Amino acid sequence: MAESPAILVIGPRWVGDMVMAQCLFSALKELHPNTAIDVLAPAWAAPLVKRMPEIRQQIDLPLKSGALEFSIRRRFGRRLRDRYDMAYVMPGSWKSALVPFFARIPRRVGHLKEMRYGLLTDIVPLPDGVKRRTAQAYFGLAQGGTFRVPRLAVDTKNQAALLGRFGLEAKKFAALMPGAEFGPAKRWPSEAYAGLARNMMAKGLKVALFGSKNDADVTAEIAALAPGAVDLAGQTGLEDAIDLIASARLAVSNDSGLMHVAAAVGTPIVAVYGSTSPQNTPPLAEHRELVWLGLSCSPCHKKICPLGHLNCLKTLEVAQVAAAVERLLEIPAAA
Repeated sequence: MAESPAILVIGPRWVGDMVMAQCLFSALKELHPNTAIDVLAPAWAAPLVKRMPEIRQQIDLPLKSGALEFSIRRRFGRRLRDRYDMAYVMPGSWKSALVPFFARIPRRVGHLKEMRYGLLTDIVPLPDGVKRRTAQAYFGLAQGGTFRVPRLAVDTKNQAALLGRFGLEAKKFAALMPGAEFGPAKRWPSEAYAGLARNMMAKGLKVALFGSKNDADVTAEIAALAPGAVDLAGQTGLEDAIDLIASARLAVSNDSGLMHVAAAVGTPIVAVYGSTSPQNTPPLAEHRELVWLGLSCSPCHKKICPLGHLNCLKTLEVAQVAAAVERLLEIPAAA
């Protein structure tokens, strides 16, 4: 094998997981400084991957989410033959390991998960205490190097243009991310976010609501309950969200992809947890506040509350989150 091998990484399919994947990328770059690292990931990930200096390129594999599509994976793998010396398979599914197998990449590294004997050549142990700690699990695949928290590059020119376009001033607004693609059991109620937004605006801090077009109904409801909040859901691409969130004074978010984006651009973050645990997937930020009631029924890790009451989030008072915001506001704003 070459001293500096070409590496293919089979990337995750969620925004937050892709941000945390940088823990692996930076470790691989440390271990193989002159290597070229490519990431096989959905098309949506391209703007995110471009903000990671460790990555040479993102390769789009157009597959339906959750679909096997065996023949497509086989054809795609065959097209990649003789291009890579090593592959790292980040997802735990059996089908995720097919492309590097069909590409005949000599060394194929991953966790065992769905009994992937034969598909992988190097099976990395995954201790029980790390299974839900995504960043640490990803980093462990490198089997060496230094654990570094994700750090996304910011396009300052695009940032300035966006601030002007939406009438925002750097470090003078709070970014609220009220969505959660995973499911409603991770989403603090809209009326609670609206109450927090009104609280912050009453103290002179402007509020901007972030999310994809799938979050537009939620952000519209919050904007209606908190007049003056700037609703940006569906109006920004992922690269724009990165740059705007980087310019916020602070962010408040559910356990979501944009929470990890905020941490990776150095924005102080208040993270609200319901069905998941801050011990497993905390924002890897220097300045953070983790708000979680820790009820006896949580974390359940379910998309929808199995008990039907969602008390882990519905009983979380605005005042508790507002107090966390106040603690972050005491930290001097970054330049």
